[in-house]
Amino acid sequence: MADAGQFRKVKSIIDSDPARRVIVVSAAGKRFKDDHKLTDLLYLCHAHKKYGVSCDPVFEMIAERYREICAQLELGVDIDARLAALRSEIESGISQDKLVSRGEYFSALLMADFLGYDFLDAELWLKFSFDGSIDTERSYAELERLAAGRKIVTPGFYGAMPDGSIRVLSRGGSDVTGALAAAALGADVYENWTDVSGILMADPRIVENPDTIERITYNELRELSYMGAQVLHEGAVFPVREKNIPLNIRNTNEPDHPGTLIMDSFPDEEIDDRFITGIAGRKNFSIITVSKAGMSSQMGALRKMLEICEKHGVSVEYTPSGIDSVSFVVSADKAKDRIYSIVGEIRDEIIPDSIQITGGISVIAAVGRRMAFQPGTSGRIFAALGKNGINIRMISQGPDELNIIVGVNNDDFESCVRVLYNSFVK
Repeated sequence: MADAGQFRKVKSIIDSDPARRVIVVSAAGKRFKDDHKLTDLLYLCHAHKKYGVSCDPVFEMIAERYREICAQLELGVDIDARLAALRSEIESGISQDKLVSRGEYFSALLMADFLGYDFLDAELWLKFSFDGSIDTERSYAELERLAAGRKIVTPGFYGAMPDGSIRVLSRGGSDVTGALAAAALGADVYENWTDVSGILMADPRIVENPDTIERITYNELRELSYMGAQVLHEGAVFPVREKNIPLNIRNTNEPDHPGTLIMDSFPDEEIDDRFITGIAGRKNFSIITVSKAGMSSQMGALRKMLEICEKHGVSVEYTPSGIDSVSFVVSADKAKDRIYSIVGEIRDEIIPDSIQITGGISVIAAVGRRMAFQPGTSGRIFAALGKNGINIRMISQGPDELNIIVGVNNDDFESCVRVLYNSFVK
């Protein structure tokens, strides 16, 4: 949606399938590397006004972008009149949320005119409760009523509070709006068109040209997202998952690429040699290892240690354990000012034989729904890492066998990801 060329690409995609009748659009993004997203410029406009600085130069950059799109596409929208009205609102004291929502508002207005669809303002159907949460029941009912028998374009990213004021969602809010629209109308599929051809099997900054994940379950997506993979906004998943609507991530610039299909399950799939769906990980963890003879028979020991971590506001990511020892994997950044207080209280409460802190740990997950059907998966992973000189500091696997998690030294993080990818994907 960055320029007229992207508008034309979107129109070509929509025209190729008459079933696409509800379009949710985001604000104009960057046209080139050093360009500005219009949402960022709108935030800047509000900051200027807040601190008594003229926002005229910034506003003119926004206005010129929309004038250019209108002129190149020969649209019938009186963009100058609408921009003048917005400029007047800024001078009279527009709220930040309403101002930054205008990026999506104008993009949807222009796209509706270009497609010949009806424009439906998001504030008319996406409703918030007083506590700031989305009132899904009311939102679904309003959209179902307003969209009946129509082809519409609606802005993403914002809706209306009970008093009528505009409220925006967090970054990625247009994805959420699209998911809500799909759920409200019981869509056959929610297509999320972006600038990438689906979800990649590994971080392209680490693995050169990683394959696209063709099919992935919502559970696998959750695992990869938690481990740091750049995927959809969480709020964009739950509405369609709840309604069992497939989610298809596609690339506007490569419309023929099938992208990534996300569903609860794929009962028709065949089990093949590629049993890993994706690889992701995060750096900078610490491992607290507590050892004591007979710990497994000491009632409440684990609970007490977890309560100590909770007391200090430190979340425990994993708890690999043995008969006489247990380890707590925690974020080093979040625990750095509290880890020795935690260790001291554990020592006083449990009276262990020893406590060891190991820092500089990375956690990498190999995720795949088909691993449960492949005997010896763990052994193959450990053998591949050992062959490449990567020392495993921690191992964890969920009972559903959806992932295998290994902890390695931070220095081995990138190598570990590459070894796993090259061993089990290529």
